[in-house]
Amino acid sequence: MLKLKSILSLAIIASALTLTSAQAEEIIKLATTTSTENSGLLNHLLPKFEQESGYKVQVIATGTGKALKLARQGDVDVVMTHAPAAEAKFVNEGYGMMPRGIMENDFVILGPKNDPAKIRSSKTAEEAFAKIADSGVGFVSRGDNSGTNMKELIIWKGAKVEPTFNGYRAVGQGMGKTLLMANELQAYTLSDRGTFVAYKAKLDLAVDYDGGKTLANPYQIMLINPEKYPDLNHKGAKALSDWLIGNEAQGMINSYTVQGEQLFKATYSE
Repeated sequence: MLKLKSILSLAIIASALTLTSAQAEEIIKLATTTSTENSGLLNHLLPKFEQESGYKVQVIATGTGKALKLARQGDVDVVMTHAPAAEAKFVNEGYGMMPRGIMENDFVILGPKNDPAKIRSSKTAEEAFAKIADSGVGFVSRGDNSGTNMKELIIWKGAKVEPTFNGYRAVGQGMGKTLLMANELQAYTLSDRGTFVAYKAKLDLAVDYDGGKTLANPYQIMLINPEKYPDLNHKGAKALSDWLIGNEAQGMINSYTVQGEQLFKATYSE
C-alpha cells in the first residue's frame, strides 16, 4: 500500500511538472518600450492576438536600452523597440534576427504653452534644443537609456550643446512620469507623440516644436537568435511577429486613437 502511494505521488508530481512546462511554453515574454504601454496600444492589440493564438503575452515595459539588455541576456523571447542604431547593433552582434518595421509615430518637443524659449519659430529640432539651452528654462530628460533618451542625446549632439546646462534634469524615469515632472516644473521635454496624447488631459504643456526627419520614430520587432538561447519560446515569438505584420494587426494599429487622434501609423510592407 505504501509503495502504491509513493507511485501515485510521483505520478502527480510528474503530471504537475508537465503541466507547468506546457503552460510556460504558452507564455511569450515581450520586452518593449514604455511608450507602447503608456499609450494604451498594447492593451488594444494583445488581447486579440492572445484570443486567436492561445498564447499569453507577458509584457516587460522599459526603456529601449534595458529591453535590448534583457534580450541579450536571454531573459525575454522577443523585443520591440524604437532606436534604429541600437537595434542594428543588436542584430549585427548576432543576438537579434528578422527585424521588422511595424509602425511609426514621431517625437515632439513639449513645453510651457507660452513657449518661453521661443522654439516654435525654429527650423530644426537642433535649433529648438539650442534655444532651450540658452533660455535658462528647464529641460527634463528621461535619462534612462530609452529610445527617447537616445534620440534626445542625438539632437543635443547635433545642436553642439552639452546637456549639462543649468536647468537640465535627467530623472531616470519612463515617459509618463517624465511628462508629469516636466508639467510640474513647467519645463521642456522630448516625448513620443503617442504617450503625450494619452497623457494630454493631465498636462498643461503644448507641442512647441514637431516635424522633420530628425523626429521620426520607427518601431521594430526582433526575434532572439536561437543559436544564442535555444530554450526560449521562439515559436511563440515568431507567431507574435507574424501577427503584428499581418493585415488585421496593421489595421488595428492605424485605427487606434486616443481623444480622436491617431497615435501610430502602420508601416510594414513586404
